[in-house]
Amino acid sequence: MLSDLELIQAFIKNSIEGKEVLLSNPNLRAETIYDSNQLSSKGEGLLLTFKLSDKLPVFRLKEGTLYWESINQVLVARNYLLFGKMDNKRFYQYQYVQLPKGYEGNCTKAVLLWRSWWKYRQKILKGGIPLEMLIRTRNTWYPIKNVECGHGLIYIQTLGQEIPLHVGDLVVWLCKVT
Repeated sequence: MLSDLELIQAFIKNSIEGKEVLLSNPNLRAETIYDSNQLSSKGEGLLLTFKLSDKLPVFRLKEGTLYWESINQVLVARNYLLFGKMDNKRFYQYQYVQLPKGYEGNCTKAVLLWRSWWKYRQKILKGGIPLEMLIRTRNTWYPIKNVECGHGLIYIQTLGQEIPLHVGDLVVWLCKVT
């Protein structure tokens, strides 16, 4: 029997490959309904969808699901990153993104970006254009120059702007693979 994580991985892999799915375990069920692969849980209902007929492959992930962290990790590992805001049905869209060579993708709450910043801080603050961490804004990757915290917000400084975020806001960012 597949574990929850194995079932999520199989669902995402088959969806990316354009295949229909029919999988289940005691907690999760994955099936194809019409031209849409759907992942559901017994307690929460619909969690993740993927429309097989879409020209631009997009996963739609339910906000606040208990499985969000596991699903998000599997999607990000396959270079599917959060794109845009939550829709009116409370689903986030994840689209495939070609990452710059030598970087790994992340989609986390802003507070986790701030924590990771401390790991790279010494390298970044030495001068020059910092390329250790990048953030996606306006459909482009920008180097993160500084991250500060104050008044319940996290301020991310790039070469061209300052981005204020609440600690719980989702943010898409890259870090150099070491």
